[in-house]
Amino acid sequence: MNGTPRALNRVLLFIIGVKLLAIGLLLLLLATVPAVATWWHGWSASVWAGAENAFRQTHLPGREESWLWIVAGLILVAIIIAMIAWLSQQGKGRANLLVASDDDSDVDGEVRIGGGVAEQALRAALSERTDLAGASVATVEVKGKPGLRIRIQPRQGVAPHLLAAEVSQLVEALDLVIGQKTPVLVHMVSGARSKFTKAERVR
Repeated sequence: MNGTPRALNRVLLFIIGVKLLAIGLLLLLLATVPAVATWWHGWSASVWAGAENAFRQTHLPGREESWLWIVAGLILVAIIIAMIAWLSQQGKGRANLLVASDDDSDVDGEVRIGGGVAEQALRAALSERTDLAGASVATVEVKGKPGLRIRIQPRQGVAPHLLAAEVSQLVEALDLVIGQKTPVLVHMVSGARSKFTKAERVR
């Protein structure tokens, strides 16, 4: 129930991890293997000489600067735009509005209930339970419709199926208050104080 591009994030983390591992391995070899250090000095010197030659041969007309700097600047701008687009996708799927419906009264208008209302009501009810080590509630958007994601961490020895049923009763009571049946994901997680495996319940 979240639009975060997890697959893309994992691919990027894998690529970054491989690069950092390669850099670390290269630094280790440079410090411990003389043959690798000799090869590196020769290779880096040739690369630097090639780069200087390329910049000398690509001067702008009537100027000493190379047009390669413009290309490098455009590449950096493209990278920055791609990073901004990637960051904007993180956490996508959150919703601010839970209910939006026309009012049946004689006065024209629309009834809107923010997701914060449901979140605060459920958090207040769950915070009073001594059988929970932690709880969080978030309003999310799934296929264009708002829903609730309830994440709870039961304490050790608490029956998960009974807890899920009681949380469902809280949600049903909330549905009566707001006048609309809301899709809900009850997500149970294990932690240091709970030993049963993760379970999920969707209604």
